[in-house]
Amino acid sequence: MQSDAEIAKMVLNGEKQAFAVLVERYERPVRAVALNVLGDYHRAADAAQDAFVKAYEKLPGLRKPSSFGPWLMKIARRCALDSARRPHKEGRLEPDVAAAIEDPNGQLDPGKQMLLAAVSKLPRAERQVIMLRYFGGHTVKDVAKIAARSIGTVTKQLSRAHQRLRKILKEAEL
Repeated sequence: MQSDAEIAKMVLNGEKQAFAVLVERYERPVRAVALNVLGDYHRAADAAQDAFVKAYEKLPGLRKPSSFGPWLMKIARRCALDSARRPHKEGRLEPDVAAAIEDPNGQLDPGKQMLLAAVSKLPRAERQVIMLRYFGGHTVKDVAKIAARSIGTVTKQLSRAHQRLRKILKEAEL
């Protein structure tokens, strides 16, 4: 499997179709970031699409192709924030966490359903770092860059989220 940096270089060298590999690789994490900010699946999908378009346009300005993932997540967050500032007709919905990470068959096992229900009950900041870290597969350092927080803050939020999840899941077993 080629690295993000290799694929980015291919795109910059004229192989535009190679960008589709990056889109496929990052579609779920980008959508999850947007969903976390917006709380509406359809608006998040639009913001994710905007993020990929902006990333494609700004790819020549990327200084470190090896940090494509965090760079893209930052763009996704900004696109979602831009979308949140724009007026919309529908009411704001609670985030559907499962929609951001559903498997290709649309099926979730009961354990995963319980975990996702617990994650959706977390405060927004904690939910965001959990989604990025565990469902998006990012390092703590990358989560800090994407969320525009310090590494210490992200570590503390992850710790609090773990404690809350344990409590929520323990109560759910009763």
